[in-house]
Amino acid sequence: MDDTNAARWADTLAVFDLETTGIDVDSCRIVTAHVGVLGASGEVLERREWIVDPGVEIPTAASLIHGITTERARLEGQPAPTAVAEIVAALADVAMRGLPIVAYNASYDLTLLEREAVRYSIAPLPGPGPVIDPLVIDKAVDRYRRGKRTLTATAEHYGVALPNAHDAGADAVAAGRVAQAIARAHPQLAAIAVADLHARQVDWCREQAESYQAWRRANGEPEFTTSGAWPVR
Repeated sequence: MDDTNAARWADTLAVFDLETTGIDVDSCRIVTAHVGVLGASGEVLERREWIVDPGVEIPTAASLIHGITTERARLEGQPAPTAVAEIVAALADVAMRGLPIVAYNASYDLTLLEREAVRYSIAPLPGPGPVIDPLVIDKAVDRYRRGKRTLTATAEHYGVALPNAHDAGADAVAAGRVAQAIARAHPQLAAIAVADLHARQVDWCREQAESYQAWRRANGEPEFTTSGAWPVR
């Protein structure tokens, strides 16, 4: 990748992704995880990956997405308390090194990790921050673009390859490269200190949630609510 005009916060990034048993952050469990580091050209400098035995059945619908069955998780996975502690420690390490943590739809992954830590009496990830969420940033800087905002669709829009979607490692690396591509495409982001960018995402996510809630209520769901809390709900 050409890193011309890349923001300084995008020069070296930590990347993070989870694959899980479902979509509810309060009840679902981690199945796979990736914590890595990317260099300025998107090259992978470091990577750690986990397969986790979540201690519960993995629904078939989830297995069809990420490819990990209950049987495989039991055979190959680490016990959930051990894995969760290691994932939290790995993220705390990159944060201590001053690296922003990139996660696509960060409020899902970081909230679920926080819930898992509490479940196993593990100290949650401090902060966390600074966090870079390409989903929140992309919606803020290109608000009216039509089409989906999935990682696959957003990666395609920014010219980032994602050959193995829903693999935690592939998704984490793609999210980091999308963040770097956004920084190149929107040079105004280069002038924002990463702590300030984190703070702006708190506001952007709240505004986006409020707008989506209003749209759903205006289109036949008057009781619909959604949380705009970020990066942990």
